[in-house]
Amino acid sequence: MSTRTSALDAVVFGVDVQSGDVRGDAPSYALVRYDGEDVSRDVVSHRKLRRLIDDEEPAIVATDNMYELAADKDQLVHFLGSLPSGTMLVQVTGAEQPEPLSRVAKRHGIPYGKEPMQEAEAAARLAAHNVGHEVSAFTDTTTVKVSRGRSTGSGGWSEDRFTRRIHGSVKKRAREVESELEDANLEYEREVREAYGGYANAVFTVEARPQDIPVSRNRSGDVRVEIERERRDGIEFRPLAKRRDHVVVGIDPGTTTAVAIVGLEGEVYDVWSSRTSDTADVIEWIVERGRPIVVAADVTPMPETVEKFRRSFDAAGWTPESDLPIDEKQHRTREHGYENDHQRDALAAALYAVDAHEDQFERIARKLPPGIDRGEVTARVVAGGESVEAVLADLEDDDEDEAESTEHQPRELTEEEKRINSLERQVERLQSHVETLEGRLEEKDDRIDELESELEAARREERKEVRRDREVTRYRRKAERLEYERDEAREQVEELETKVERMKALWKLDHSNFSDVSAEKEGLVPVKVVEKFTKGAIREADDQYGIAPGDVVYLRDASGAGRSTAELLAGFEPRVILKEGGLSDIADEILFDEEIPVGPADDVAMQEVDELAVAREDDVEAVVDDWHERARERQLDRKAAMVDQLISEHRAGDNEV
Repeated sequence: MSTRTSALDAVVFGVDVQSGDVRGDAPSYALVRYDGEDVSRDVVSHRKLRRLIDDEEPAIVATDNMYELAADKDQLVHFLGSLPSGTMLVQVTGAEQPEPLSRVAKRHGIPYGKEPMQEAEAAARLAAHNVGHEVSAFTDTTTVKVSRGRSTGSGGWSEDRFTRRIHGSVKKRAREVESELEDANLEYEREVREAYGGYANAVFTVEARPQDIPVSRNRSGDVRVEIERERRDGIEFRPLAKRRDHVVVGIDPGTTTAVAIVGLEGEVYDVWSSRTSDTADVIEWIVERGRPIVVAADVTPMPETVEKFRRSFDAAGWTPESDLPIDEKQHRTREHGYENDHQRDALAAALYAVDAHEDQFERIARKLPPGIDRGEVTARVVAGGESVEAVLADLEDDDEDEAESTEHQPRELTEEEKRINSLERQVERLQSHVETLEGRLEEKDDRIDELESELEAARREERKEVRRDREVTRYRRKAERLEYERDEAREQVEELETKVERMKALWKLDHSNFSDVSAEKEGLVPVKVVEKFTKGAIREADDQYGIAPGDVVYLRDASGAGRSTAELLAGFEPRVILKEGGLSDIADEILFDEEIPVGPADDVAMQEVDELAVAREDDVEAVVDDWHERARERQLDRKAAMVDQLISEHRAGDNEV
């Protein structure tokens, strides 16, 4: 049995406002916990109520008015979204126009009192007996989003590598999610936004509820996985127990089986589809919602699967004269809701079957006297082939027999006894129907064995096809990745070729291009250009064209360097450093101690091509010689300062004596 028909075996919370108002500051609630046998009562705050729902995950939270738990529609949708996946909110007093709780409780024989705790208990007992409507704000479609778990940041020499790592992690997790969805045989659509090194995000739209998806919400390092159900346009009410009226059933068989239940007047009761349900599940779903008079299909002849369902219910069959066109099915179902094409086809078949029997249903209704069950007579006429007169005569005989039997009754039956007798008759009818079905099942065992063999062969072929498709997809993705890597490699080759050409052009320069250099084609020295006196700029220059001992280094901006930056540049052992701007004291001191000449760039004539440059050897030698001269003077100044300091210290010592 489904969860809706087994509520008595589950925990039900009955809730009613004890004091205050949900629109106020601190409402309190009367809470009744009911599991079919034991009843516990408590008064809790709104926060504690939510915590108990999260901890115990009851099957149903029942109330006589859903807006006692939320102030408005937006808060109600938020409340529904926060419920555990196995918990539903039930309004026991009806749908859009609820009845008084006292009237509903009296109709179903449930004890009722006006106190909040009594009303909460009545709501719990009613919901446990499948009375009321489930309140829903979400569809069975879920969005799974895989995205970055942290910002890629900005700046820094390792930013590109950091960004590639994050996007690569998102891509890897997205592929894992896709594999898990495929292993679970779930229908989904994927939308990917590619980024440098992988994916910025990947969004999967899955035709399933969150509890049916083998992926959980989490955030780990570089990747975040978010799961969100798709909202409906409004609030929907679904009855817990469907009325078992006589109905017309439309069925669309296939990999996805769809069923539509329509009343004799053309009103749509329910539409449903599933990829995983077997024949027993479909029959159970139909039995819970009505007693089929006609079973219809949208194609002719009637498919064998639909014919099986028709025989199971002893119902009449209906098929169109020719297969229904898609545009006609869309037009006939335009005023009714459905979620996919399979549901549309099943609904169209049921509605066209009602249209075909409309005149017959009306003729039967006109012949019926007041007080006669129209559905019972219609079923016997349409599905059983009896005449209206014969059915009425049979029903009159049954009434007379019942009247004769009641003459000897010493007293009138109580409401409870009448309900017991009604349930016993219902049990007898169900038992009779079960026996009939069992007999048919025994006759079809051989046919089932044959079909199972054929099905197994078809499944093997389908599995081969699925594996082949996955293999093709995997190779296609590998080819796309290799093409991407090839394109990156080509871009790098083009950059390197361009750089080589620039370097060749540099060494082929005609020295006559210098306005202040002699026309001789000798006496030039290469210069390595560093944009700023920073660690990043030094490492970037070294990566691009290398800085070797004995090189001439040109600092476009020598300001701002500290100790570690000066030590990094000194470690390359350059021949001389040409600078623009002034050095910091600490940098000047370190370079002087390392005996690395430093001079102004304005004293040297240079010609630049992109990141490289050349200068006159004579100018460079002049800067080096000038530095050595200044270095000797600086050493003498240092020694003089040391001597002065020693003399001062000696005199200070004599004075103390």
